[in-house]
Amino acid sequence: MHSPQNLLKKYFGYDHFRSGQNEIIEQILNGKDSLAIMPTGAGKSICYQIPAMILPGITLVISPLISLMKDQVNTLNEIGIPSAFINSSLTELEFQATMQNISYNLYKIVYVAPERLNSNSFLHFLNQLNISMITIDEAHCVSRVGT
Repeated sequence: MHSPQNLLKKYFGYDHFRSGQNEIIEQILNGKDSLAIMPTGAGKSICYQIPAMILPGITLVISPLISLMKDQVNTLNEIGIPSAFINSSLTELEFQATMQNISYNLYKIVYVAPERLNSNSFLHFLNQLNISMITIDEAHCVSRVGT
């Protein structure tokens, strides 16, 4: 198994974690629910991306920001971490191809728009997968309507 420190260097090029990152990663790897509140640019994403590479299944990232999803997925794929996103910017053909690739376990990290979780067929699809972690990114953008 790769250590978080080795993965940090291999994929992100950093020798050391920023303040708080290693503790959050260790909590996740020890199976504990975690809440990380950090300033913009402090490296929150690494706190779930490193465990995603260590844990056996897919990491599902719920994110309401389409542009952030695209940027994250592009960057992750460029550095060798297989990733994808599912949101309203995909054509039907792109959506079907992504879903098929997810079912073939071709990705370690999959970003999903929150509204996708309102789809019973999508939830059924998720139940068929080996999901090792669910992360909510940019939680300040998430709200609840109703009682």
